[in-house]
Amino acid sequence: MAPCRKLVFQARGRSLPDRFSHLKTKAKFGPSPSGRARQSVCPRERRPPAGAVASRLAPEGRGRPKGPSCSSSQQDGSRGRPGHRTSGLSVKAPMEMGSSSTEKFYRIPEGKGPHSVGCTDLMTENAVEGSFLRLYYPSCNATDNEEAPWIPDKEYYQGLSDFLNMYRVVGERLFQYYVGSVTCPAKSNAAFKPGEKYPLLVFSHGLGAFRTIYSAICIEMASQGFIVAAVEHRDESASATYYCKKRSISERQEESTSNMEKEWIYYRKLKTGEEERCLRHKQVQQRAQECIKALNLILKINSGEEVMNVLNSNFDWNSLKDSVDTSRIAVMGHSFGGATVIESLSKEIRFRCGIALDAWMLPVGDDIYQNSVQQPLLFINSEKFQWADNILKMKKLSSNDTNKKMITIKGSVHQSFPDFTFVSGGIIGRFFKLKGEIDPNEAIDISNHASLAFLQKHLSLKKDFDKWDSLVDGIGPNVIPGTNIDLSPAELE
Repeated sequence: MAPCRKLVFQARGRSLPDRFSHLKTKAKFGPSPSGRARQSVCPRERRPPAGAVASRLAPEGRGRPKGPSCSSSQQDGSRGRPGHRTSGLSVKAPMEMGSSSTEKFYRIPEGKGPHSVGCTDLMTENAVEGSFLRLYYPSCNATDNEEAPWIPDKEYYQGLSDFLNMYRVVGERLFQYYVGSVTCPAKSNAAFKPGEKYPLLVFSHGLGAFRTIYSAICIEMASQGFIVAAVEHRDESASATYYCKKRSISERQEESTSNMEKEWIYYRKLKTGEEERCLRHKQVQQRAQECIKALNLILKINSGEEVMNVLNSNFDWNSLKDSVDTSRIAVMGHSFGGATVIESLSKEIRFRCGIALDAWMLPVGDDIYQNSVQQPLLFINSEKFQWADNILKMKKLSSNDTNKKMITIKGSVHQSFPDFTFVSGGIIGRFFKLKGEIDPNEAIDISNHASLAFLQKHLSLKKDFDKWDSLVDGIGPNVIPGTNIDLSPAELE
């Protein structure tokens, strides 16, 4: 496709295709194909284009507008569409975007804490039941280590294309061209920084996302002294994920191939007539178990037990022995990951508190509201994503509990939490709702600072994060307590 000189995808300073607007064409499409396909026979099916491609990164069907949970301002015509919002919140000193004077090179922000940050991937077992996560951690200075790739395999581009209802051949080329060289500011397999015990944070991604695209949040937490285990879920809610399996003897005889191959699992779309809540509730239970499994895995490593990583890596896992403060463990997630946080807290008391970023409450089971979440919980919402029914479920969960808080970031959108907001320029970001009216860096700082203050209080950390305590109460620039959604009875009828 011929490049257009008007719109720029800022991650690489490259222009969008001249005929990019055809991706907005609406078309009917059926249920997604089987969720699994071997890497060697990965189908490159042609997908019908669909509307506002990048903005459809959010929960779909009942309970929310369609859509890496990563946003959507679109509205699904079914039940559960967003309720009335109050008039737009006034954002202080909004970033001026879209003009030629502000065009510049954009990248995922580095951690602002005192620690350098490394990351490495861990996969256990040669089966789908194993764990798969990216670990972010305080590292020794590693000048010789390269930054980790942001999206590590082309199959993730294919999965994103499926999720966004794009032709795979188009989506893969677009993603590869515009973000293929993007890295996250964490050094791959850098040496772990010993000498103290670090609190542990387990992170759960949103619908259509995967383990690597919340790196801005995870890196900031690691730079502030947390070990962060970002889980990649295998419940068919990720755009794509995989596990490694042994090749058959006949397959190994073909040339000098590895004895392992990747078995890919792609996002499963709702089938015609399928009840979304049933599917999502089943998935969120698996997601919670995967978070608990990740917790057990890190604690096993911490105790000095040998763990087999089926991925090739030169990271020394023995260096993590006795490095985790086992009394200070929390869980955090975005959108579907926010629901996963709630489910995980209800099932695992070792999670002392949780943080739900723009949570999607549809998957949460009715039993959870019957006092099954005793731990402190912080809801951090965007201004543009939430709706009345969703907020009421949060309030039902947190009623009469002063350790459960809710704040809203002015001018933010659902995509203000994943990394997509940082690797898109002003024009593209605003057009596809990847950016709100607030500067993305300010939005993520508010979220991270409120999170750190909340974690200090409820994990009893001896840090200076309490300087941001006011944010947890919704006091400060571009943040409000509670919600901007009008919950008056007249609006809920």
